[in-house]
Amino acid sequence: MAFPVAKTPTQIPTDSTYSDPAEEPDNLICSDQNQDETRQEQECSLYAPAMGPSCLDSPARCLTVVSRVERAWAYWTKLDRPKYLVAPMVDNSELPFRMLCRKYGAQAAYTPMLHSRIFTETEKYRKEEFSTCKEDRPLFVQFCANDPDTLLDAARRVEPYCDYVDINLGCPQRIARRGYYGAFLMDNLPLVKSLVEKLALNLQVPVSCKIRIFPNLEDTLKYARMLEEAGCSLLAVHGRTRDEKDGKKFRADWKAIKAVKNAVKIPVLANGNIRHLEDIRDCLEETGVEGVMSAETLLENPALFAGFRTTEWATGSEVASVDGKLDQADLLVEYLKLCEKYPVPWRMIRSHVHKLLGDWFSVQPHIREDLNKQSRLTFEFLYDMIDRLRDTGTRIPLYLKDTEAGLLVNGQTY
Repeated sequence: MAFPVAKTPTQIPTDSTYSDPAEEPDNLICSDQNQDETRQEQECSLYAPAMGPSCLDSPARCLTVVSRVERAWAYWTKLDRPKYLVAPMVDNSELPFRMLCRKYGAQAAYTPMLHSRIFTETEKYRKEEFSTCKEDRPLFVQFCANDPDTLLDAARRVEPYCDYVDINLGCPQRIARRGYYGAFLMDNLPLVKSLVEKLALNLQVPVSCKIRIFPNLEDTLKYARMLEEAGCSLLAVHGRTRDEKDGKKFRADWKAIKAVKNAVKIPVLANGNIRHLEDIRDCLEETGVEGVMSAETLLENPALFAGFRTTEWATGSEVASVDGKLDQADLLVEYLKLCEKYPVPWRMIRSHVHKLLGDWFSVQPHIREDLNKQSRLTFEFLYDMIDRLRDTGTRIPLYLKDTEAGLLVNGQTY
């Protein structure tokens, strides 16, 4: 499949010099950008209502709940209703990885979570952690926040370069507890409502939210309805609670996601239990959602949405699997070439190397040890490392089910 040629990305406009905040940027992320003004104007004209003079400053103030829902669907339809999405992943859903996943069937993607306060205060953080390009669409830019004004300031800086500004209401990690954001805002719903309303009333692009479920289903449904009423135009639901952090130990609750889908009128996405195409089909059928997103599985297999699956999920099925003539080393080479085109911090690259080649390193642990000894990586070292792995005869292919060998993804046959 031919990869689209992208222009060299340009960074978003920066302010004059900022000093770094005292605390470290909470584990955050990267991406890049190139403004497409014509497209942005067209999309804004669809999402924003026909406005009288009193609506010019805050278009969303003039919308009823019904008209907001209508516009949410019209906008989603204009984006071709993507079904396969790259989930937001700390340090892992940066521009090169998003572009790799898009090549293999992803139809939309989230940036990694960006810290709204640090994003507004620190030029260096903005430059390193957010990037995009013309082909990187539809794009959700995700922020964590606990202050509406700070969130709006951050959102306005990325608004020209994305299709949605997303609020992270689902991060369950300890750092989110310390920073008071993500899933820990579930204890303060008035604050959550104020965050959504602030963006919905002041942005031209729509607001989306990514949540986790409450232990009690009715609490989850009330939460979802509140977000919709506050101005959320698209809701992504991770079917686990805040305390269910281990995706391998806790299965996502698709019944809860279906209940949310039935409780709100805006588009809904599902997150959880997506390991291969059969899971995607089952999830869409069982929940009725508009699309599914994947995180951990994509890290090991960025070609998931094109029907490829790792050995773990190729066995134990009644349908025969065939070698897909693609492996994780091939994907890593493609990823590294994208990193050369769209530079990102080396910590992100190192993480992807380990995720993609984890099974290969278990067969050749001495090569992994050589990688771990490198305090500073270079592309030359990484390409040579891949050649060394191949020279040992190590190859762990990705597989296609016979029924998926002719799957069409974005008009291409794999």
